[in-house]
Amino acid sequence: MTPQQIEAYVDAVAPALGLTLDPAHRPGVLQFLALAAGMADTVARVPLAPHDETAVHFTPIAPEDLA
Repeated sequence: MTPQQIEAYVDAVAPALGLTLDPAHRPGVLQFLALAAGMADTVARVPLAPHDETAVHFTPIAPEDLA
């Protein structure tokens, strides 16, 4: 998303959600939405095949237990 698109999105979505955005908070909201959009773009670029599915169950393993 471009900075202009992010601003337009914030301007449209905040009132639609009933959120009042303090003008002092606006720069931070725009900054972090840009960061989130960048992360989403990175994730969206990962190629996935139909057989790629989310894990049904995740069990963490300590690094020392890998050996």
